[in-house]
Amino acid sequence: MRLRDLTDVAEEASPGLLARVRANLREARFNRHEVAGSLGDLGTFLPLLVGMAAQNGLDFATGLFFAGFFNLLTGLLFAIPLAVQPMKAIAAVAITEGLTPPQIAAAGASVGGVILLLGLTGWIEWLHRAVPRGVVRGLQLAVGLSLLVKGIEMVRGTQAWWGPDSYLTGLAAAAVVVLLISSRKLPAALVLFAAGVALAALGHPEAVRAMAAGFDWPQWSPPQWSDFRKSFPAAALPQIPLTTLNSVIAVCALSEKLFPDRGAGPREVSISVALMNFVACGFGGMPMCHGAGGLAGQHRFGARSNGAILFLGAAKMSVAVVFGATLMAFCQAFPLSILGVMLAISGFELGMAAAGGERRSEFLVILLTAALCLGLGNIAAGFVLGWGLAGLLTLATSGRRPI
Repeated sequence: MRLRDLTDVAEEASPGLLARVRANLREARFNRHEVAGSLGDLGTFLPLLVGMAAQNGLDFATGLFFAGFFNLLTGLLFAIPLAVQPMKAIAAVAITEGLTPPQIAAAGASVGGVILLLGLTGWIEWLHRAVPRGVVRGLQLAVGLSLLVKGIEMVRGTQAWWGPDSYLTGLAAAAVVVLLISSRKLPAALVLFAAGVALAALGHPEAVRAMAAGFDWPQWSPPQWSDFRKSFPAAALPQIPLTTLNSVIAVCALSEKLFPDRGAGPREVSISVALMNFVACGFGGMPMCHGAGGLAGQHRFGARSNGAILFLGAAKMSVAVVFGATLMAFCQAFPLSILGVMLAISGFELGMAAAGGERRSEFLVILLTAALCLGLGNIAAGFVLGWGLAGLLTLATSGRRPI
């Protein structure tokens, strides 16, 4: 059968999907604003991917490759700059508790399965109503603080006052973040990443000499059942409400606000999140989702079409394919002082998302949930207990049965 015949069969099998892809490609724009907009989410993406690669052994090239691959698919299926982000709660638990790459992948697949079920059944709206916002914000605060503390510990772990990887380097990196915190043209994370690469090259010239073109294609290596048992309560359970609210409900609402004629729907976003993690799980990729913060960041930097996502996906995949075989060794040479600051800033931004409690009772729930998560050393247990306390507080203050 000729290639043209295969194309005709594919078009007959899925005319709606192909028509949608063609329409989205016509919407894509490629200009300096879209390129600038594509950098708007690197402040979250780079620190967490580099952190999991350096601390947990997650293959950097594989994570980068699949992130770029799903950027491309997202750009083909959605006509808006819908971000592809690491799952923050899973990343935070992985980095702070030392999960293995199979456990990280298993956590992402577990969340994907739950989100797919919620999206297809319509229960995602029920969960959005059932989980008190104060509990979710408390969970965000706990995860953010854990990343912030881990970042500071990494800077302290350099045990040097000056040098390429030292306290002084960490202070300089923090100063760069403060100076560029309001910049729309130059993301602080990108500057820190470039500085980290330069310092790694100076401090570890052997890693530079080992750099060579080539890519080790990801191998099919699905996690074992024991990986799911370990990662679900520790990492997947606290991620589920964040993904539900931030990566589905909030991102759909924001897309409708920013792009009234091209907004994404909860069902299709749920399916997209699930498929990303099912595929990445089997090859050792990092857990990914679509975040409202990523969409807002890319829009803030100038992205107005899916062209930004298509460009970013092509760039990530190109770097992974060209240098993938040696990226892991270079990643391990990345200065801990700069990586610590990058993680700390990611934690700070995530914790700031918990701000905004409108009532004293909601603020109390936020603090209690965060305190339980951190005090017990178990984010899942803190989330469940925080939900229970929120229900008791509702009964005590209103006399009505909580939802």
